[in-house]
Amino acid sequence: MGESKYTHPAALDERELLKSCRVKRGRASGPGGQHRNKVETAVFIRHEPTGVEAQATESRQPERNRRNAVFRLRLRLALQHRVGVALTGYEPSERLRVRVRGGRLALNPEHDDAPGILAEALDVLAACRDDAARAAILLGLTRSQLIRLLKEFPPALADLNARRSARGLRPFR
Repeated sequence: MGESKYTHPAALDERELLKSCRVKRGRASGPGGQHRNKVETAVFIRHEPTGVEAQATESRQPERNRRNAVFRLRLRLALQHRVGVALTGYEPSERLRVRVRGGRLALNPEHDDAPGILAEALDVLAACRDDAARAAILLGLTRSQLIRLLKEFPPALADLNARRSARGLRPFR
């Protein structure tokens, strides 16, 4: 079988992702003293094709804020933007395949790959009409590992449960 054609913006490397973004630096509001109000260390990013935005203002180091803002953007893209997946011929991405052994997923939710893997799981779930058992098989995971992944990102699980409830399906706990 050939390499999957699946690509989600959350899975792009930083350089590719930022090509389609508007990045601004500015001053952060709130507490932090004179330095926070004089130096433009805050980073604001908008993914132009989707309108999804993220920011980071907590650090006094612009580079750290940029990295945090990019990660948050990827995570918001994973949660808010769906990419259609053709189930016929679908194969899990290399990013996902290397982290799955015997149906178990080894992934730290703070790792740079986490938003891309979450996006892929959510896109496959959407294509399977929220049937977690079917989606898990396609992703190479056990159903419980797929649900565990979603539990690492509570907004993802809440969104899935809302869609399942609307279809008359039991929500996951």
